[in-house]
Amino acid sequence: MTIVMIGIDLGKNSCSLAGLDESGAVVLRRRMQPATIVSFAAKQPHCTIAMEACCGAHYLGRLLSSQGHTVKLMAPEYVRPYVKAQKNDDRDAEAIAEAATRPTMRFVDLKTQEQLDIQSLHRVRSRLVGARTSLINQLRAVLLERGMTAPQGRRKFEQAIEGLLNDPERLPEGRVRQLVVDMREEWLGLDARIGNLDTEFVALARADETARRLTSIPGIGALNATALLAAAGNAEGFDHARDFGAWLGLVPRQHTTGGRPRLLGISKRGNTYLRTLLIHGARAALPTLEKTDSALGQWLRDLLARRHRNAVVVALANKMARIVWALIRHKAVFSLKPAIVA
Repeated sequence: MTIVMIGIDLGKNSCSLAGLDESGAVVLRRRMQPATIVSFAAKQPHCTIAMEACCGAHYLGRLLSSQGHTVKLMAPEYVRPYVKAQKNDDRDAEAIAEAATRPTMRFVDLKTQEQLDIQSLHRVRSRLVGARTSLINQLRAVLLERGMTAPQGRRKFEQAIEGLLNDPERLPEGRVRQLVVDMREEWLGLDARIGNLDTEFVALARADETARRLTSIPGIGALNATALLAAAGNAEGFDHARDFGAWLGLVPRQHTTGGRPRLLGISKRGNTYLRTLLIHGARAALPTLEKTDSALGQWLRDLLARRHRNAVVVALANKMARIVWALIRHKAVFSLKPAIVA
């Protein structure tokens, strides 16, 4: 029995393994705890081990790779079509092994522990921002029940809250006033925690040479640079800049049938967090870039003349993603090239 491919369906308490021989037949089925996978793999001859790119897969993949095995990670959506009949853990493991044998399968690069740590910081910050937004919305509702409204925008609402707390006539002493004070203190605590993470991201960006080059791109700050490097690494998984933009979901969604191509809105595939950061960065950089006497500025002005501004923002975000890929892969430095005068 020669095993050339092992598919592992990861779980918190139990994992299923399926081993394939050279002909693709299943010659091994095992179920074991996650802690015993490394010792089991150490006893096997060097082979290819495939897993879905889920929580814990990168950590386990690095351990298995250190033993000499070839580790391949795949997106779960690419494995789903290979599940036969009824779904169970053994079928999932077999599907993972079979999907990894396909020559056109797309694989996920193994991330280092540093990349995963930075991603964890970004996810914690995203959760805190969401909690702050939920708190602000609830505070608005509490005041609206008492006939008090505030202008849109977090900063304007923050000023309005301070004015209410300093005016006992508008917000008299009582349980609701104490509730507003407590929610305001919680809001300030979330601001402090988010600010500490932002300061940490700035320090990380300054310490990394690639991140410093990325921050030279208009619309790319410390937050965007660290998030992009944590997710893409050295960008070796993308052969072309357009592949990186497509991975981020910034390209049109295609629906072609009968030889008639049809392009729809952006696909919105991939990492929603990265795509959101790039679009917000493009929206902030657009007013300045469109006024520059550069090739990028001329391109934006021509695009604004025939497209809606929101569509131009997304196009600029895609352009920024391509520039990010070029700076990472080719170690280049960004500069605005002058426009060509006819």
